[in-house]
Amino acid sequence: MRFRDRAEAGRELAGLLTDLRAKGDLADPVVLALPRGGIAVAEPVARALDAPLDVLVVRKIGAPHHEEFAVGALVGDDPPLFDADTLDRLGLTEDSLAPVVDRERRELRRREERYRGDRPPPGLAGRTVIVVDDGLATGATARAALRHVRRRGPAHLVLAVPVGAPDSLRLLAGEADTVLCPHRPAGFMAVGQWYDDFEQLTDDEVLAALRGH
Repeated sequence: MRFRDRAEAGRELAGLLTDLRAKGDLADPVVLALPRGGIAVAEPVARALDAPLDVLVVRKIGAPHHEEFAVGALVGDDPPLFDADTLDRLGLTEDSLAPVVDRERRELRRREERYRGDRPPPGLAGRTVIVVDDGLATGATARAALRHVRRRGPAHLVLAVPVGAPDSLRLLAGEADTVLCPHRPAGFMAVGQWYDDFEQLTDDEVLAALRGH
């Protein structure tokens, strides 16, 4: 199983979510993409559901010298959410990661200002909120996003990703009301291995997707 690109992955998710909506499970939906990569997956989802599309900026807290390996994540003004077991295994402490947290907080705020400007975040209380990303590896950013959204009172919280690590998906089962992930390969190593085209999106491409919806 491989996707040609994120748009193809989004169309597959869109079909599955349309089926759920037909059963009455997705009342009053709003789609929140985790940028940058998640926006290209979320765009066809929002279009198929005729739902508002917005972004929820989440920043991964990477391990020193291995920034792609997440040990935690940041969203909004929430305190950083760390994986305590991973910190213990790597011999790290929250205090030792303070410089990383500060750097990622600055980038988070830059992206929020770039993507949203003066536009307020969408109201989520009482709605179906569908959080979309291009894949799930450790689950650190998705967990932070889901907990942030849960505090805003959605009626139904959905995590929708095209592909994910089976162990991480099991750990996230209690964070969302519905976890939709059609492909859960046993040999999962990284999200990018399941895409032919996994080029990083630019800020301008994120903005174009938001304006075009």
